[in-house]
Amino acid sequence: MKPRPAAERLRRLRLVLTGMFTAMNAAGLVFFAWLAIQADGKQTEQQLDGDNSRVTSTVVRLIEFDPANGALVTAFVGRDEINDQCPQFAVLQGGSGSFPSYYSSRDCVRADPAVLGGLAYDAAQKGRVQYGDVDVGGGVVARVRAEPFRNPSGQYIGAIVAVSDAGPAQVAHARYVLLVMGGCVVLVGAVALAGHRLSTRAIRPAADALEQQQNLLDETAHDLRNPVAALRALAETALGNPDQQAELLPRTVGLAARMGTIIESQLVRARLAAGMDDLAIQSVWLDQLVTAVVADTPADGASVTVTAAPSRVRVDPSLVQRAVGNLLDNALHHGRQPSQQAIVHITVAGGRVTVADHGPGVDPAIAEGLMDRFRTGSGSTGLGLSIVRWVAQVHGGTLDIYNADEGGAIFELVFPS
Repeated sequence: MKPRPAAERLRRLRLVLTGMFTAMNAAGLVFFAWLAIQADGKQTEQQLDGDNSRVTSTVVRLIEFDPANGALVTAFVGRDEINDQCPQFAVLQGGSGSFPSYYSSRDCVRADPAVLGGLAYDAAQKGRVQYGDVDVGGGVVARVRAEPFRNPSGQYIGAIVAVSDAGPAQVAHARYVLLVMGGCVVLVGAVALAGHRLSTRAIRPAADALEQQQNLLDETAHDLRNPVAALRALAETALGNPDQQAELLPRTVGLAARMGTIIESQLVRARLAAGMDDLAIQSVWLDQLVTAVVADTPADGASVTVTAAPSRVRVDPSLVQRAVGNLLDNALHHGRQPSQQAIVHITVAGGRVTVADHGPGVDPAIAEGLMDRFRTGSGSTGLGLSIVRWVAQVHGGTLDIYNADEGGAIFELVFPS
C-alpha cells in the first residue's frame, strides 16, 4: 500500500481532531439540552398540578355535611369565586356515598363526565390523590387532579376532580423544545468551527516543521546542483587528461569543501529556524570571501570580474558564501543576452556586494516577487534569491534589485558594518 504524503496525513489528522472535538462537545450539548427539556416539562406539569391542587384543597374545605341527615352540602362552593375560575372542577361520587354531582360554572375544558367520574371513583377507592395527563374526550389532553374526601364517618365517598387545559402549556413546551434544538444546532456549528480553528492551530507546528523540512531539501538540491555538475566535469577532465590531475585536484577538493559548506549552512538554517542554534557570527573580510567564492565557481566561458576594497563585516561566513554564490550563479545563468556568454562584474566595498550583469534586466513589476520562494522569471526553481534575501535578513541587512541605466540587472547585498 502506497503511504500517504505527510501533508495529506496532516490534513486528515486535522479533520479527525475537528470531528472528535465536535462530537464530544455535541454529545455534551445534547445531554444538557435533554436535561433542560426534561426540566421544562416537569416545571410545566408542576405548574398545572399546583393550580389543580389549589382548587381541590379549597373545595375540600368548602364542602360540608348536613348534621341532620349527613347529606353533602355544596352551597358554599357555589358562592365562592373559585367556582367561576379556571381550572374547572367537579365534585363527584366515588365510594359508598350517594349525592348529586356538582360541576363548577365555568367550562374551561370540554371534559367527558364519564372520564371524570372514573377518576373520582379511582381516587375514592384507593384513598389517595390521583393526577396526570388524561384524554378527557374529543382528543383533548388535560392535566387532572382527583382528591378524595370522606364523610363524617371517615369513609371515602367521592373526590374533587380539577381539570386544567394542558394545550397551551404543551404548545409552550414544544416551542421551548424547538428553541433548544435550534440552539443546539447553532452551537454545534460554532463548536465545529472552533474545533477546526483549534485543530488547525494544533497542527500548525507540525505543518511548519514539514514545510521547513521540504524547504531544506529543495534548497539543498538547488545549491548543490552547480557544484555537483562542476565536480563531475572536473573529475571527467582529470580522467581524460592525466597530465592535468595535479592542477585539477585542488579545484576538486575546493568544490567538495564548498559542497560541505552548503550542506552545513543548510543545517545551520534549519537549526536557526527551529530555535536550536545561533548564527556563528565572526569578523570577516568580505572582499576576500567574495573573491574566494568567484574563484571556486566555474565560469563556463563567461566573463567575471571583481573590484574589491577591503571591507570588514561581522557575519556568519558560511551563510554569506552561500548568498554570494547564489547571486553569482543567478547572474551567470540569467544575466546574458541570447546566444552570448554572460558578462558579470562584482564590486565589494563598505559591507556591500554588488553583482551587475549585462542581461535583459528585471521587470520592475516582478522584481520583489523574484525574491519569494519558487518565483522566477525564467523557469528555474526560484530558490536562489529567496535564500540570499533570508541571509541578508538574519544579519540585519538587505537585498535590493534594480536595473542599470545602460542595461542589465544589479543585485545589491548589504550587510551592516
